[in-house]
Amino acid sequence: MSRRLAVLALGLGVAVLTGCPPTYPKCDSDEQCKSHNEVCVAGQCQECANDANCKAGFVCQANKCVPKPECTTDQNCPAGSTCTAGKCAPKACTADGDCGPGARCKNNQCIPNTCATNEDCGTGETCQSGMCAKAVAAPADTCDWTPIYFAFNESSLDNPSRAQLNTLADCIKKGSSKKITLGGHADPRGTEEYNLHLSQRRAASVKKYLTALGVAPKTLDTIGYGENRPAGSGPNDTEAEFAKDRRVEFAH
Repeated sequence: MSRRLAVLALGLGVAVLTGCPPTYPKCDSDEQCKSHNEVCVAGQCQECANDANCKAGFVCQANKCVPKPECTTDQNCPAGSTCTAGKCAPKACTADGDCGPGARCKNNQCIPNTCATNEDCGTGETCQSGMCAKAVAAPADTCDWTPIYFAFNESSLDNPSRAQLNTLADCIKKGSSKKITLGGHADPRGTEEYNLHLSQRRAASVKKYLTALGVAPKTLDTIGYGENRPAGSGPNDTEAEFAKDRRVEFAH
């Protein structure tokens, strides 16, 4: 009997010395929280102790895994945006100067100063390498303003005319946003009304081609003069003289 009591006493002594495992959510090690997919933090099972305990796209905040914020500072946001409650939002503005570098003010909100064509940019700016930038005015004599000439009864452009307009478009885009008037003309053969419409079609054809090359439509005006402003026709008209009348001139 005394031997049995001695064994019981020994067992009780070991239990007292080793102690019972803590009951969840209390813990001594991560292993005790593993069944709940948690880790041991300061004696308590928690969802996380650091970001490494969370899945991709989440971070550990107050021992809870939460979606990773879009931003923590303005530097994490695109140009013209500010970080508010973990989200990037456009800054309010009244002028471009309120938006900082790389952004501009539009409809009282800052937007990135990006562009696809000159039309996306403000007055006095051109689209350069995907960004709006102040246009550098080209000297007036650097562009070739030679008139564009047409075949008889034609308003379509031939290959030499397209090549000439390709060069002119590049020059215009490097210059200022000053208005350019495209004046269409016709030789005197045909009725006056027909020639007026033909001259208008010629001016429109040049404008369409230039805008397709990236010249801002708002910088181009068209007008048709018909046969009323001859360049070469005289009392002894020849085909060579008529050819000088079939043209579009540039006024800038």
